[in-house]
Amino acid sequence: PLPFKINTTLPPIPLPADPAPITMPALAAIAAPGTDPAGERVPDLHVLAQILHLGAGITRERRGDGWEVQFRAAACTGALYHVELYLVCGDLPGLPAGVYHFGVHDFALRRLRAGDSRPVLVRATAGEPAMAHAPAIIVCTSTYWRNAWKYQARAYRHCFWDTGTILANLLAAAAGRAVPARVIPGFVDAAVNSLLDLDSNREASLALVPLGRTGASPPDTAPAVGPLRLETAPLSRFEVDYPAIRAMHAASSLASKDAVAAWRGGGPSGDPPVADSRTIGLQPPGDADAPADSVTEVILRRGSSRRFARKPLTFSQLSTMLDRATRGTPADFLDPPGATLISLYVIVHAVEGLAPGAYVYHRRERGLELLREGNFRNQAGYLGLEQELPAEASVNVYCLADLKPILARFGNRGYRAAQLEGGITGGKLYLAAYAERLGATGLTFYDDAVTEFFSPHAAPKESGVLRTGKSVMFLTALGHPARRRAGS
Repeated sequence: PLPFKINTTLPPIPLPADPAPITMPALAAIAAPGTDPAGERVPDLHVLAQILHLGAGITRERRGDGWEVQFRAAACTGALYHVELYLVCGDLPGLPAGVYHFGVHDFALRRLRAGDSRPVLVRATAGEPAMAHAPAIIVCTSTYWRNAWKYQARAYRHCFWDTGTILANLLAAAAGRAVPARVIPGFVDAAVNSLLDLDSNREASLALVPLGRTGASPPDTAPAVGPLRLETAPLSRFEVDYPAIRAMHAASSLASKDAVAAWRGGGPSGDPPVADSRTIGLQPPGDADAPADSVTEVILRRGSSRRFARKPLTFSQLSTMLDRATRGTPADFLDPPGATLISLYVIVHAVEGLAPGAYVYHRRERGLELLREGNFRNQAGYLGLEQELPAEASVNVYCLADLKPILARFGNRGYRAAQLEGGITGGKLYLAAYAERLGATGLTFYDDAVTEFFSPHAAPKESGVLRTGKSVMFLTALGHPARRRAGS
């Protein structure tokens, strides 16, 4: 299908394409808390353009005889780019208040509605403080069919994986521009979808990102929200419906401000307790000694490795990636700051000074606990859907979540939250790897086989029977990229 949503009747508002590069080191931006600095921070059109470009824009192109491919700033399953970005803002320097769609294909905004519609989003999030004082808000949506034609109903998971990798970039770019940002997946779905005039059977809102901070509150009322009936370019000659996607999205939707208010707040911690004194502490360098490649440099260089050389990482490189990517994500379901729903499990193939084997990562202690020593390249290849990439990589990092307590706390929407945090963590690992001038790729997997591999830690056995345990949210393979073999 067409990899862009194109509004065919609205005039483009070209975005400035020449902002000054973000000089903050990418590793520092990845680890930033997302809420500093204090005081009023109002992004202008140049800053917004840069955040949009580094979040989801086209970073390079390749052309051949009769073909062309546009590569995006963030990784996406199958390179199918089903996630769209919208902007809702008050009056900003260089941009009047309105609801806009970000046209990736021509790097332009198109105004869907005039006027300040932020009150709609403030009400939809039950007065979330970051929303109430944000001069601009990005809305992430997914057009299911653009991913589901290949991955079928499993594409519902990819909605949050691929939104997560974009959010990792957005958060890093915002930190680099000193623009406060926060991830808000808790909102009244119908209200947000109506504002964007979405057919939620085909495209739906997944997360909101308030950007900036202002002392002035948005107006009490917003322009009327009526249907727009805008024309868009057809995605394909036909589409196939996957009812499971619509059913899951409906079952995890929130229908009222009270439901949103109950959603917001902390959940169960995914950081497992230390059970073994042999935990190996990470050894990341200090900020002054860490690689200093900037946010702009890293995102423009980022790709997805298609092959890995079987070369070892240094323990410092692995330490840096794990440390920077797990400092926490500012989100309405993660409280206090630094909290997580995710447990990280690691298969180490080749890291200098670290025995090959299966490990679990402890965020609080910043250490790796050895679960089982051994060479597991063949098993890792099988777990990663029988592909060579996870067998060739130096390290594989699996994001797992214990869904039972998450669903008990957050209801069905907890599934969205766990998948989204897994995608954000995977996106941060991507950026950390490229900051180290290494390679990374996100992969799919055999779900139950991964849980069983990391058992009994991930799923304790009761009376000899494997109990339902943690579920896999995301897999990131890390290593030294290698050139493709001729003919592959």
